[in-house]
Amino acid sequence: MTGTDESADEDALFVLSAVLLTPAQFPSVLGDDFPEACAALALEPYDRGYGLVLGQDGTGARWTVAVDDVSLVAVAIAAWDCGMEYDLSPDERTVVAALPGWPLALSVAAPGIPAPHDPDPEPGADDDGARPPLAPPDTASWGAAQRRLGADEIALQWEAWRAQFDSEDEQQRADARQPDEDTDTDGDADTDTASAENEGGDGDPDEAAAEKPSSDATEDGGPGGPGNLGGLHDGVRRVLKELHGYLESSPPPGRVRSGFAPAGARMLRADGPGWSLVARTDDIAYILLDDEPNDVLPVGRGPELPKLLEALDKIAVRPS
Repeated sequence: MTGTDESADEDALFVLSAVLLTPAQFPSVLGDDFPEACAALALEPYDRGYGLVLGQDGTGARWTVAVDDVSLVAVAIAAWDCGMEYDLSPDERTVVAALPGWPLALSVAAPGIPAPHDPDPEPGADDDGARPPLAPPDTASWGAAQRRLGADEIALQWEAWRAQFDSEDEQQRADARQPDEDTDTDGDADTDTASAENEGGDGDPDEAAAEKPSSDATEDGGPGGPGNLGGLHDGVRRVLKELHGYLESSPPPGRVRSGFAPAGARMLRADGPGWSLVARTDDIAYILLDDEPNDVLPVGRGPELPKLLEALDKIAVRPS
């Protein structure tokens, strides 16, 4: 393997990028947990994990090479993140599998060789039994991969999303107060209030505001049990119940992950069938659902969410 080499040796791999595939850190587009991500690449889910090296051979063909020298790949990624050059050249003895194609989209290519393309099938390979080349998930339409990518983006842009939530929440509160002000102006406030009470409170603007998860949306949702979650969005209520289930029965490795966040907090990421959650232990949470395309559902902090997040952080896997 080589990072740069002007000789177009067809057997050489011109390294373009690399990612980790471990229980604590893996490309989320591949699955909801570490075993699922490994299965997408036909790899055994060994606890130590793998480093995935993405590159081109001398003909320009795309290849993904899985190596068991995780530390070497981690050092290379850290150096690149700091803007430093690093020649990632894993020893051939560390290679576990060489898979045609890339599981992730790359916008770069090796200079001096043909443009990236899938390699030709091996001579004599049975087309019916041959594994197709790896390819990035189709994210043109909403689905599990797009949902997980959305959660990734929220985690990266947490402060921006938090500011957006605060702005929307304040606007909603202002909109909820507006009907009262209009009614007072018309001089019919007492009549409208009495009518709303007789009809079960349908005219109460505070109830309208509660339809969106707000600062007390997780009432009685702590680790002791789901409790009374009837006021929440159906999908959010289902996710919170499944998260409580994770506390009672350990989920597959990587379903709950804990990463660094400022001010001593932790950034939590949890996934499950049809949903993703991203949260900070000192803040609120956001949920994305396969059933709610392109929507982000905030879950307010309230008195119980901190307990749930703290309990999840205790069972989460962390980068070593």
